[in-house]
Amino acid sequence: MTTNDVLKNLTQYNVWANWRVLKSFDRIQGDLPDYAQLMFSHALNAQAIWIARITGTKSPVTVLQRHTLPELHQLHEQTSAKLAELYANADEAELNRTIEYTNTQGKAYSTKVQDILTHAINHATYHRGQVARELRLAGHEPINSDYVTYVRIVYGQDLEI
Repeated sequence: MTTNDVLKNLTQYNVWANWRVLKSFDRIQGDLPDYAQLMFSHALNAQAIWIARITGTKSPVTVLQRHTLPELHQLHEQTSAKLAELYANADEAELNRTIEYTNTQGKAYSTKVQDILTHAINHATYHRGQVARELRLAGHEPINSDYVTYVRIVYGQDLEI
């Protein structure tokens, strides 16, 4: 498997894992645990911000903007698949293109597109872990969004979604 195949798998995994978290949120009766909602909002916000940086557009969200469950579904639809699409449509030149941007604290940076995509996926994974912890602390059973679970399902080794 090449590095490109790994990044392709990870972008597709990110779509699946974010969808799984949303499905677990859908099953919760009443309000979502506050911090879980904030951290998942942040993960999707970050995806939108990175997409805006890559595409040279204005982000529709801020980094710690909190979203309702319907808004989270909408933001997932707008960002998770878009990250996978950006990768799928990128050639070597695009993946190695350097993006100049200013972070949320106003500091200037430059980063390659492939590194941004890798970071966005790792960032979301980190925050999905925080979401799982918060759900458990609030008495809810968190959903399994592990990469190996995704791989098992994709290759037909585990049909339980």
